[in-house]
Amino acid sequence: MKLYNTLSRQKEDFKPLKAKTVTMYTCGPTVYNYAHIGNLRTYIFMDLLRRGLKLSGFKLKTVMNITDVGHLLSDADEGEDKMAMAARQQQKSPWEIAAYYSDVFFKDCEKLNINKVEVYAKATDYIAEMIAYVEGLVAKGYGYETDDGIYFDISKFSDYGKLSRLKLDEQQSGARVEVNTQKRNPADFALWKKAEKNHIMQWDSPWGKGYPGWHIECSAMAQKFFGKVFDIHTGGVDHIPVHHENEIAQSEALEGCKTINYWMHGAFMLVNGGKMSKSLGNAYTVTNLTDKGYSPLTFRYFCLNAHYRKELNFTFEGLDASKTALNRLYAAVYKHKIGSEKADTQKLANFKEEFNSAIKDDLNIPMALGTLWTMLKEPASKDIFALAVEMDKIFGLDLDKNALAPEEENPTDELSDELVQILTDRHAARKAKNWAESDRLRDLIANMGYTVKDTPDGYTVTKK
Repeated sequence: MKLYNTLSRQKEDFKPLKAKTVTMYTCGPTVYNYAHIGNLRTYIFMDLLRRGLKLSGFKLKTVMNITDVGHLLSDADEGEDKMAMAARQQQKSPWEIAAYYSDVFFKDCEKLNINKVEVYAKATDYIAEMIAYVEGLVAKGYGYETDDGIYFDISKFSDYGKLSRLKLDEQQSGARVEVNTQKRNPADFALWKKAEKNHIMQWDSPWGKGYPGWHIECSAMAQKFFGKVFDIHTGGVDHIPVHHENEIAQSEALEGCKTINYWMHGAFMLVNGGKMSKSLGNAYTVTNLTDKGYSPLTFRYFCLNAHYRKELNFTFEGLDASKTALNRLYAAVYKHKIGSEKADTQKLANFKEEFNSAIKDDLNIPMALGTLWTMLKEPASKDIFALAVEMDKIFGLDLDKNALAPEEENPTDELSDELVQILTDRHAARKAKNWAESDRLRDLIANMGYTVKDTPDGYTVTKK
């Protein structure tokens, strides 16, 4: 399997530390607000990677952090802790905020068929490990104390900038206006912050009451679960220049060796060609999409049509196209589910080889999806259906469950294309619990001379 390594800027043959087991750390959410679809695209990428590794025969141990302390409003260690800010604004405790938004995040992942990872690690459960990590860096001369915290001296780490390909002087000149005159370098980052008396989240430490810096969380928890070195670290491209650069610096400084072999990053999602931002009102959530009549799997399908390293431009026109395409995909799969032809054995083998080759070529999901569509053009065969369901172990679109199921005497290919489209739209509306749209489409189906009846397995349609 070939994977693109951000560190080397090229595809590399993937060789895990242990022959059949992959250790992976993925940056999880800061649970102070809802995850938007740009965030969730990154987790869909992570899910596809995990599915692809399993297809290649690997066992997985993945750790995802849940950041519930230490992530300040800016990556430059400025501003308020995001958890404390949300707690103040919503007049709840940080623990209540974390519990609520963690629950929403997990439910969103479930709706998007993002499989659970093996370990979810809450930052607040590993404060002792973080303090020990900081103590180790201070003892080695990389950490130093100021009035407001413990900072990492980036000038002492000669490889700083190797992930983002930025030189140290460029990092320094690009740092924000200095607000802490005690820092040795403008881009030095916080390992531990000293808390003011009224700060809502703080723990005892060798430097007084305080809380961890955001970057130290991932390094300390990765060390806790994997030891010195592990295979893959994933995240969004926005983490490359600061968060992941800082992770490399503090981890390699403490351990004295390379600690992560493959860095993998998902590209940005744009909205209408521009930036996605809460301030612009276009940071849509899964709930926003379902309220507009789109199923979560429609969004997943939308994401599958672009390679994870390519920017993806979100528009509702594009989502409409994905909705139509996914419904047609379900209908095409259904034709094979009830098919009676015997598939050509060699063709099946070729389709499977093409599919596997696409997945193993740095997760070329669009190419794999193209193989599926081409295969479904073959004469209706249960053999094709079985292979489509096997391919869906990567796609995660529930092709088996969502294949259209009209009555046997009225198979899909005997219904008009217009009626099939209306039936699939209504099916999607019901799954999204958009009852008003479902009722409207039911009336439209009745006006066309058909009766639709919902069943536990989907629905049946009969001519009046």
